[in-house]
Amino acid sequence: FKPIGGASIKSIRPEQVEATRKCHTNHNICMVSDFFYPNMGGVESHIYQLSQCLISMGHKVVIVTHAYGRRKGIRYLTNGLKVYYLPLQVMYNQSTATTCFHSMPLLRCVFVRERITIVHSHSSFSAMGHDALFHAKTLGLNTVFTDHSLFGFADVSSVLTNKLLTISLCDTNHIVCVSYTSKENTVLRAALNPEIVSVIPNAVASTEFTPDPSQRQNDKITIVVISRLVYRKGIDLLGGIIPDLCHKYPELHFLIGGEGPKRIVLEEVREKYQLHDRVRLLGALEHKDVRGVLVQGHIFLNTSLTEAFCMAIVEGASCGLQVVSTRVGGIPEVLPEDLITLCEPTVSSLCAGLESVIAQQRSGAVPSPASLTNSTKTKEGYTRVRY
Repeated sequence: FKPIGGASIKSIRPEQVEATRKCHTNHNICMVSDFFYPNMGGVESHIYQLSQCLISMGHKVVIVTHAYGRRKGIRYLTNGLKVYYLPLQVMYNQSTATTCFHSMPLLRCVFVRERITIVHSHSSFSAMGHDALFHAKTLGLNTVFTDHSLFGFADVSSVLTNKLLTISLCDTNHIVCVSYTSKENTVLRAALNPEIVSVIPNAVASTEFTPDPSQRQNDKITIVVISRLVYRKGIDLLGGIIPDLCHKYPELHFLIGGEGPKRIVLEEVREKYQLHDRVRLLGALEHKDVRGVLVQGHIFLNTSLTEAFCMAIVEGASCGLQVVSTRVGGIPEVLPEDLITLCEPTVSSLCAGLESVIAQQRSGAVPSPASLTNSTKTKEGYTRVRY
């Protein structure tokens, strides 16, 4: 990826995008990852939105992922986006087993049938993505890899993943990271030349995430949390925040969307402190339902312990919510200081940050939802970068 025509991303006009579409060669692009719809998450949304924008620029795009339950074979999404759900065995957490050989016949068949010219793999967690990079280079295809996560260097899991990444990326044409923190992390983990690694932040379709103040209940202050309920997302911190703040602020309510093994922590807190009428657990949400939940809130809370780039906070700000988040990974790069309150990943720091924003909500000294939305529209969009 690189900016169109060498121009600054923020200075590019729509007519430049159209001119670029006409003058550059169209490609047949294959997106590969273990993580795609119907599974929900930031990687899945990123792949879908990027594919749609590449199609609108004249490229042909197909997506390859593993089968999800009864969803096998070929499916078609918006604008003829073709998705291959391959019958590969899932090993752990929606990731297939990485042996290189069991996926070779299927991936080769797709690459040859669709006359693929560029293979774009997503996520270090995706074994299928690593396999696709290996097989693409044996077929002489150009390869791109986007890393969406941060990893450590000390624990066994990180050491093994980093070794696999070093092998996968040793012959990859270009690597994309979603933040400068992520770039530094990936370059060190995979022993890469920094010159072949670009930083392109994730984007949000601002037209899909617009504010609607009429959906808020003005006699309450609603804090919205939309996240996978796993340890990495700081759900234990959330479990410590809820009882403290609910005790101090009778008008405070929590609206929590997402599913995962840490849901039991929130259920135990709700049961112990009898907060059933003030803490709503919505379970897993489809992407089309996310905006409907966001516009009901006044504050968006992110408690992640590690994060390369958090798309959820951009979606929250785009819907006009005040954002409170932990200061970890690439999050400080995502939004300007006037749109986000950053806290340390501790219960006391997050409570202090939330209390300051609640005080602003009570006094009315907060920007209007429309002004917050307009601020996020200056961020980079999918249509402003090219292969």
